[in-house]
Amino acid sequence: MANDEVTGGSLKQQLAKLFEESLRITVPEELDVDPAIAPCQNPKFGDYQCNNAMGLWSKVKGKSTQFKGPQPIGQAIMKNLPASEMVDSCSIAGPGFVNVVLSRQWIAKSIQKMLVDGIEAWAPKLPVKRAVVDFSSPNIAKEMHVGHLRSTIIGDTLARMLEYSNVEVLRRNHVGDWGTQFGMLIEYLFEKFPSGEVASDQAIGDLETFYKASKQRFDSDPAFKERAQRAVVSLQAGEEKYRKAWAHICEISRRGYEKVYQRLGVHLEEKGESFYNPYIPGALELLSKQGLIEESEGARVIFIEGKNIPLIVVKKDGGYNYASTDLAALWYRLNEEKAEWIIYVTDVGQREHFEMFFTAAKRAGWLPAEENKYPKASHVGFGLVLGEDGKRFRTRSTETVKLVDLLDEAKSKCKAALIERGKAKEWTEEELEKTAEAVGYGAVKYADLKNNRTTNYTFSFDQMLNDKGNTAVYLLYAHARICSIIRKSGKDIEELKKTGTIDLVHPDERTLGLHLLQFAEVVEEACTNLLPNVLCEYLYNLSEDFTRFYTNCQVVGSAEETSRLLLCEATAVVMRKCFHLLGITPVYKI
Repeated sequence: MANDEVTGGSLKQQLAKLFEESLRITVPEELDVDPAIAPCQNPKFGDYQCNNAMGLWSKVKGKSTQFKGPQPIGQAIMKNLPASEMVDSCSIAGPGFVNVVLSRQWIAKSIQKMLVDGIEAWAPKLPVKRAVVDFSSPNIAKEMHVGHLRSTIIGDTLARMLEYSNVEVLRRNHVGDWGTQFGMLIEYLFEKFPSGEVASDQAIGDLETFYKASKQRFDSDPAFKERAQRAVVSLQAGEEKYRKAWAHICEISRRGYEKVYQRLGVHLEEKGESFYNPYIPGALELLSKQGLIEESEGARVIFIEGKNIPLIVVKKDGGYNYASTDLAALWYRLNEEKAEWIIYVTDVGQREHFEMFFTAAKRAGWLPAEENKYPKASHVGFGLVLGEDGKRFRTRSTETVKLVDLLDEAKSKCKAALIERGKAKEWTEEELEKTAEAVGYGAVKYADLKNNRTTNYTFSFDQMLNDKGNTAVYLLYAHARICSIIRKSGKDIEELKKTGTIDLVHPDERTLGLHLLQFAEVVEEACTNLLPNVLCEYLYNLSEDFTRFYTNCQVVGSAEETSRLLLCEATAVVMRKCFHLLGITPVYKI
């Protein structure tokens, strides 16, 4: 049977479908075997390999089987592979690895189809329909710091990749807008404005300074401390005057965050701790009924096997904490929002809290015990941002850096570099501004995302704004160069998409074509393992493959001009989609 239609799913998924048919014929009695497909480490053997023979041999040896070892199993898998226009040839290596060389005609045809149908046609297929990504989540009345920058950038990229994969994503900003600190803030506000009316945001001034001043009073003045504690009770009881003051403080904070989100082009829906507060008693009641909550030293706790300390869900004074809110939020997300995958993006320092809280949810039966079953909850931990001195990143004093200032500095450094290159004479002021923003903010994002998120990374403007090496600047310029090649050809690329054909004759054309076709499986891997750096690595390698192709294959004015212009366009389309998923705005001229 010939599978001639270009089916959906990633290249790897399409190959897996072919090998699945072969495995059903080769070992019909082994029903739980999934095709093990991986790219070949050495391209001289092929493009992909099927690695099932060894595993199958350990399953079938000793049973009544026709096979004498892993290699004959590999031979049979190869022989039983259905005919397909995808595959050019197959060969056996070592103990039964089946190496596959893809047909270059099929690769070309698939790229052409994408140019006509659009890059959305290459979206990977994931096993979930709806996910919550809980990210950014700053605390009210405190400045957002570099840790929030990492959470915001990583969370936004994970959300974008899931959205591209046709998952409905609920982007949640779980802000710290509830708790005992509001007592001192409100009480201090009343002290400064006895009428209860705050004339303007300016009157409060810088919220961070306001927070510190109120904390100082709280620590040094017992009478103030007592009033602040009473204020918490009044706020939680819903007294009008207190709710109003609380809402005002939250609103000022929100406007500060908005400046950061606006620059980063990030959209979030706020559902803070206060939103889940009313759901806490019900969630704890459910856990109590199951006998999971016990009394311990005056607090109510859940004991977790293998952990020395229990998960405290109600403090000694009867107050709630992070764990109580997180359990209520999880209940809400599973039962009210019907999310199948809930992803929390915070620093690695909170790993143990999430391990304990997920274990409690599994014990309650809210989440399945098995790792790969849905609904599931995942903690996406990330490392610290370090300064060039190797210590936690701060400004000259010990204060943490204001994010807005950091982003503005990246933009102004970019603008200065563009002016130095004489662009102020060639471009309008608006073009200069837009390019400086795209490159400056893009550089900050990419410098973060290209690292494995679990490691610490060093924040350096010089490195991130370098136009050589694995940086956003280099990649954005590479994209602009491709656009310039197409423009200079004078050809109408939209017309070429309808009338021209791609032919991958030169080895560098084929390498580039295959790399383009692997885009979907890379996005799938980055989503499944929640690792944006996988996509960054793909993008950088794509740009390297393009450079090799362009160096060795003349485009404009060659006999193969049409095919090669289409290959340039396909590369630009895939690069733009990578930029979009990483939250970076592409530039079209440099």
